[in-house]
Amino acid sequence: MFEQILAAKERLQGHVNVTPIMTSRTLNRRVGAEIYFKCENLQRIGAFKFRGAFNSISKLSKTEKARGVITYSSGNHAQAVALVGRMLDIQTTIVMPNDAPETKRTATEGYGATIVEYDSESADRKDVAETLQAENGFTMIPPFDHPDVIAGQGTAALEMFDQVGRLDALLVPCGGGGLLSGSAIAAKNIHPDCRVIGVEPELADDATKSFYTKKLHHIKNPPTIADGTRTPSLGKITFPLVLEYVDEMKTVSEKAIIDAVKFFFYRMKLVVEPSGALGLSAILSRNVIPKGRVGIIISGGNIDAATMTMILNS
Repeated sequence: MFEQILAAKERLQGHVNVTPIMTSRTLNRRVGAEIYFKCENLQRIGAFKFRGAFNSISKLSKTEKARGVITYSSGNHAQAVALVGRMLDIQTTIVMPNDAPETKRTATEGYGATIVEYDSESADRKDVAETLQAENGFTMIPPFDHPDVIAGQGTAALEMFDQVGRLDALLVPCGGGGLLSGSAIAAKNIHPDCRVIGVEPELADDATKSFYTKKLHHIKNPPTIADGTRTPSLGKITFPLVLEYVDEMKTVSEKAIIDAVKFFFYRMKLVVEPSGALGLSAILSRNVIPKGRVGIIISGGNIDAATMTMILNS
């Protein structure tokens, strides 16, 4: 899989933003370590998801592209697939929950995608998408459980190591495990001693339970503010990769997530969505005690005004 990540890096050149690394002297003094943030909130469409979407869709055959692409996503992967579809002149259909963040839905529509809504309380998004795929012959590009998607996401960590060199630890948000597994594979192949830690909300701790019990756990529609982590479980591909390459899983409270979003906004002048703030929240809440040089991937910055207003007023 590491070879696939290297190939994805070449494929993405000229299309992906080489996102910056940012630091905070205030934070470093506070926690007693050197913290480096990989700002994927400044990636195209505002999240790391562009990497996996472009890598997987650009590899499709002419026939597959001509049939159109379908996916299911609450927001960031939806936007990424829609943008890549516009770039490559491919029809895209996105299955989205009817309560998806408005900013993510509007952006997805703006890139030209056809949106099919579903009720997350009564229907399964994957089932809805697969039905549409069977009816229309679309090519499925799932949000995380696909080798080419995982390889694309892994380029974020690969790029980070190019920028900062050796790290003692790498903290990565975890939803379906695409970014986490891809980043862990990259880290272990470049610096085997780097400790890879996945972070997810306490209210959506399916991956943490799965990691420690070695059995796949599911949580349907977890009520976390971190909407990018509301996937019900790790995937058939990502679960074994997480077990093999990740060293530790940690969870954080909703308050810790909110505090991290506020820190980014007020102290670093960064707009970060709750899912993207998970790594920092683990450090600020002392659920992870950082030592030495620590990398944190900020996975995205797509947050709607109502949510940000609520956070800043809390």
